[in-house]
Amino acid sequence: MSSPRLPKSPHDPDLTVAGEEFFFPDVRTTVNLFAIHTRSVGRDWSYPPHEHPQYEINIVLAGEQIMVVDGRSYIQRQGDLMLLRPGIVHSSCSNGEGFTYFCMHFDIDDKLFLSLLSRLEQVLFPADGTVARQMEPALGKLLDLSALDDMGINGDSVAKRMRIQSAVFELFATLWEAVSSEAAHLPGCGYVQTELAHQIASRLQGRVNLSYRQAGSLEKQDGIEGISSELGISVSHCNRVFRSVFGVSPRVYLSELVLHEAKLLLADPQWSVQQIADLLGYGDIAHFSRQFKRWSGQSPTSYRKSVAPESSSK
Repeated sequence: MSSPRLPKSPHDPDLTVAGEEFFFPDVRTTVNLFAIHTRSVGRDWSYPPHEHPQYEINIVLAGEQIMVVDGRSYIQRQGDLMLLRPGIVHSSCSNGEGFTYFCMHFDIDDKLFLSLLSRLEQVLFPADGTVARQMEPALGKLLDLSALDDMGINGDSVAKRMRIQSAVFELFATLWEAVSSEAAHLPGCGYVQTELAHQIASRLQGRVNLSYRQAGSLEKQDGIEGISSELGISVSHCNRVFRSVFGVSPRVYLSELVLHEAKLLLADPQWSVQQIADLLGYGDIAHFSRQFKRWSGQSPTSYRKSVAPESSSK
């Protein structure tokens, strides 16, 4: 007896028609997490003034604490969230009774995210406010991970660390959504320029990905003119904004992306140099070889020998 046919999901591909592709953006974000913990303390507990080089998220789970940040005193009640920038001196103590709090220190290499956080002047986000309310579900997932220890999953296990990272990235996503609208009203154009520069960088990365599916795309254009047109800005403004954030021109940044992909492919012996030139959009192997040597100081064949001697016959 044949099994019943399940109804087709709207997301199932229809293989009888021409295929469509959707490429998710490349994710190259590194996050470091320090001293993630919850703690219950008594009425006499206090922590002396200190500072640290990471951002800190601090949330009171029960009771109240007094947090002194850069000389200003805040009463932090249940559900209130504190977001502290690196280098700010702060201290804390109980407000007459014991309390429980959650604390996490982090740094992250996402320049756009850091630009957003650095422009926030607000330190305390009350429990009934937009930011704390939006972050509550993601924070709940992170706090639930403490139950894994009761299930016999060691705190240092790969599984738990991966779950912590997943929960923290979801927390960051909701933090971004919650505070980005507020940051948009802050004075200064640094955030706007940084966001535009990252939009340009994302499109440059897309140009490199496109070359794998559309040979010749990099040979025909370097992408800068097209990206400027897509964003409705001049090429000169595109170059100026990008350089102010990344320190190099979009053209140099694109060259670095292509060189990185070329090196990865050359290290894989299954690809010939001609195939790599085609994949990267260079129909002419001589053109690709000249470009690669200009970028790296080595020919593609010499580089391949240095990283994969067994593939030198390719």
